[in-house]
Amino acid sequence: MKKEKVKTRKNHAGLIWGLSAALFAVAVLVFCQFYFVDGLSPNDTFLNGTTINGIDVSGMTRSQAENVVSYSLLSARSDIKLTLTYNDMKWTFSGSDFEVTNEVEPVLTEVLKIGHEGNFLKRRKDLNKVKKDGLAVQVSYKTVLGGLEEKIETISQAIETTGQQPHVVFDPNAEPMFSLIEGKPAKVVDRGKLYYLIDEALANEKEATIKIPVLEVPFALDEKEVLSAITKRSSFSTSYASSSAARKNNVSRALKSFNGKVIMPGEEVSFNNVTGSRTAENGYKQANIILNGAYVKGSGGGVCQASTTLYNALVLADVEILESNHHSLPASYVPLSFDAMVSEGYSDLVFRNSLEAPIYIKTYHDDENVYAEIYGQPFEEGQSIRTRAEFIKVLPHNGDKIIQDTNGEYSDKVVYKGEYYRVRYPREGYESKGFVQYLKDGEVTEEKELRHDYYWPQDGIIVEGTEELGEGMTLPENDVKFIPAQKVTNTTTETVKAKIEKERPSAYNP
Repeated sequence: MKKEKVKTRKNHAGLIWGLSAALFAVAVLVFCQFYFVDGLSPNDTFLNGTTINGIDVSGMTRSQAENVVSYSLLSARSDIKLTLTYNDMKWTFSGSDFEVTNEVEPVLTEVLKIGHEGNFLKRRKDLNKVKKDGLAVQVSYKTVLGGLEEKIETISQAIETTGQQPHVVFDPNAEPMFSLIEGKPAKVVDRGKLYYLIDEALANEKEATIKIPVLEVPFALDEKEVLSAITKRSSFSTSYASSSAARKNNVSRALKSFNGKVIMPGEEVSFNNVTGSRTAENGYKQANIILNGAYVKGSGGGVCQASTTLYNALVLADVEILESNHHSLPASYVPLSFDAMVSEGYSDLVFRNSLEAPIYIKTYHDDENVYAEIYGQPFEEGQSIRTRAEFIKVLPHNGDKIIQDTNGEYSDKVVYKGEYYRVRYPREGYESKGFVQYLKDGEVTEEKELRHDYYWPQDGIIVEGTEELGEGMTLPENDVKFIPAQKVTNTTTETVKAKIEKERPSAYNP
């Protein structure tokens, strides 16, 4: 009997537990249904007090309201005459200018969600608000006027401007050299406001004239901030103190072609293109040039000192050099491997602004020196650049070479065999390298080889006459001394520099 009572108690306990679990599940289901609603049903209706475009849709389903509102909008379409104006421009459209379309449904869906979605508290709040204040919704006419957006876009393109950004003006001869010119604001059609004005006007009258709202968007640039981002990156000068007036004219004239030039990022520049032909018409005069390893008079002599001065300033400013060439004879105004020979159709100095901002070039001169300065974005704090020339060795010359004046080119100097005239002296050559060094707080962090040059040695040239002496004729004593092949002795940088300066003073430099 005891066993049966225990079994009965266990069955009752299991039954009670099962009923409790079921009741809890039902309670959760009811709670979720009561407090949360996901999505809309076809039978949901608009809250009392809801109007769309002035039409009372209270108690209507979505499909019912769509039919009524669409019919109202489409019926009014034929009576529409819309004029849009901006300054002296005007655009006029009638209802027939628009395609028939109907995109009311997405708008109605959003309105119908009010009071039907969210938890119980939110739905109750929405219901009370609409009951108290009502809900008036204006459906845009662009939902039934097909092509309105495209027409607005076309009109906007006719009105809008990109404006003009403030820009830096560079005048190397002014003080200050840099100034900021204010830009013009961009003009942008306020499309959102324009659609609102169209809907508001057409809701009351089917003929409407609307002034197109246009926003002016200024460029916000701080003058001090812009100008502080421009600094002197480098400067370089060379001396032409002992040069002739003609040579000084040529050097300063070539450099003047670059004074005030602004080079944009990515832009490539040719020295020859900027300076133009070295002719008398362009203001150049006769001065020494190098031709076939010898100094002769030529138009524009000295221009290479201008290109060399600019070249070194560009290197120190970390501007990318695309083309540079050394002279056949070293120049005395810069170290080996830092000259930049130019000649029309033969040799050029070409560079590219590889920086992220424009570079600005200033050149000037006085009685003794010519100068080139490069301005642009500042180097990183503590960073600087310098150059280093490395003399490697002397390339010995082979002495004099005697040639016969078979063409009579030097007939005023030599006629007979045994008569000699020196055209040029032999000159030793040099091997050298040029480097650029990058420094951080005065310490070299990187060194790059820029150039590895060979200034080839030059043979001396002595011309001899070709005619035989007549019977009884004698020649005067010859003062031309034959120079044999060189034995190298001057092998240090200092002795080579002194020799170059002695043999090629600036008055003879190209």
